[in-house]
Amino acid sequence: MKDLKDLFEHELKDLYSAENQLLRALPKLKDHANDDKLKKAFENHLKETEGHVERLKEICDELGIKPTGETCKAMQGLVKEAESFLEEKADKEVMDAGLIAEAQRVEHYEISGYGTAVRFAKELGYDDIAAKLQKTLDEEYKADDLLTDMAEDRLNRKAKAH
Repeated sequence: MKDLKDLFEHELKDLYSAENQLLRALPKLKDHANDDKLKKAFENHLKETEGHVERLKEICDELGIKPTGETCKAMQGLVKEAESFLEEKADKEVMDAGLIAEAQRVEHYEISGYGTAVRFAKELGYDDIAAKLQKTLDEEYKADDLLTDMAEDRLNRKAKAH
């Protein structure tokens, strides 16, 4: 990597890999969720994630780069950790609280990655691309906020009661 443009391209490829790994992981989280609202949240975020992948493809096409070729090792680790949690023998309420925790780790990683990509895009003068990345960043924040609200509103209390 010689300059910020190279680093930006690396970041986009990393995000593309992360989002594709998440596409495979979200259905597993949904399948283990017990709360209907949590299941629906995972289902909705899966659809959003499909949109994130498409948006990244469009950005890479616009820049003339292939989004493939990188493996996001951080997301690999987060997914592996979440899958390990799925093997736990936990009460339904405890499982749901744990699923939220696992999902929020992923969201926080994505928020960090997209926040960095937005800054790089702006610095490089890619205002349209920055706006597309910002849209994804906003969706990641919204998903994280929804998970927090679910945890605080009832799921953590239900897990505490067991």
